[in-house]
Amino acid sequence: MERAIPILPTEDLAAAKAFYVDRLGFHVTFEVSEDGHSGLLGVARGTIELTLDSPMKGHGRNGCVAFQVDETDSYYREWSSKVDVLRPPMDEEWGARTFDLLDPSGNTIFVMGPVTGAK
Repeated sequence: MERAIPILPTEDLAAAKAFYVDRLGFHVTFEVSEDGHSGLLGVARGTIELTLDSPMKGHGRNGCVAFQVDETDSYYREWSSKVDVLRPPMDEEWGARTFDLLDPSGNTIFVMGPVTGAK
């Protein structure tokens, strides 16, 4: 099996863990931290996996990751009551239904799925 797991920078592992686990419904796959605020945190939800790195030196800041999902609107309904969403779902000209949000460190989470005709 081949796959890519994005590594996103974070300012604070505890804040990232609260966002991804408590609000977005991910579970922890691994955690390496002596103080709970710096180190590495792996999270997963279904087939979506991320690694969060604090501090992430030498890789730039403000990453973006796309989550490809089966049904965009169900994620929007679940997450919009728990976190701030930058914009509601919309059908893109290029054939996807998308919305996006920011994590506590300013990384963009771009959620995309098939166009369903929902408005």
